[in-house]
Amino acid sequence: MKRIICTILAACLLLCSCALAEGQFRVGMECDYPPFNWTQVDANDTTVPIDGGMGFAGGYDVEIAKKIAEGLGKELVVVKIEWDGLIPALNSGMIDAVIAGMSPTAERKITVDFTDAYYNSDLVVVVRKDSDYANAATLADLSGAKITGQQNTFHYTVIDQIEGVSKQEAMPTFPAMIVALTSGAIDGYISERPGAVSACAANDGLTFVTPGFVASEEDTSIAVAIKQGNPDLVASINEILAGIDTDTRNQLMDNAVLNQPISAE
Repeated sequence: MKRIICTILAACLLLCSCALAEGQFRVGMECDYPPFNWTQVDANDTTVPIDGGMGFAGGYDVEIAKKIAEGLGKELVVVKIEWDGLIPALNSGMIDAVIAGMSPTAERKITVDFTDAYYNSDLVVVVRKDSDYANAATLADLSGAKITGQQNTFHYTVIDQIEGVSKQEAMPTFPAMIVALTSGAIDGYISERPGAVSACAANDGLTFVTPGFVASEEDTSIAVAIKQGNPDLVASINEILAGIDTDTRNQLMDNAVLNQPISAE
């Protein structure tokens, strides 16, 4: 009898855990790439608790994730994961989606599916205001500069467009690149414009230049990554995204830039 009761209880617990998971929309992001996503200690009316008590997440990606979760009728759960671990976490079932400023590149499409874009940006180079490259207007103006980008992103590959560049080893995070830049270890790093605006707002000694990189829309757009084999989820998210007009998206990004805590950089 005890064995039967234990079996029943175990089955009930399993059903409860499954029901809870079904009611959640678990989203992976770095929580370290403002204004798209960041971590802060204190909660406010725009943040979401990070799973596991790791602080609170804010940013543009969080706002988009909120709207998607609401549209799906699920509870948003933000899971903080290092960049290189996002797609493995998605494919393992640890999370339901990646909303992390991720571009839907051809290479990534081999292993995951993507929704329509939820943001489009352009590429810039973040440099020090007092450097020889602060007024660079073309790629040629950056010749000889020590430039890097985040590892495993297309940002790092476009450095090759700069003739005579001193391409540095890729770095894991944007905060790491900011430290390297402010210390003089590098002359600049590749970023999307919103990230550059945030970095410069938080660090008075930095600015950014737009030298004219050539990049496809695939590279400069940002979309939600979904595990392959879930066309209904992709379609549902696309429908939700279609309901977020351009003015609203721009306002969300403007607010993210303004709300970004300096500590996020």
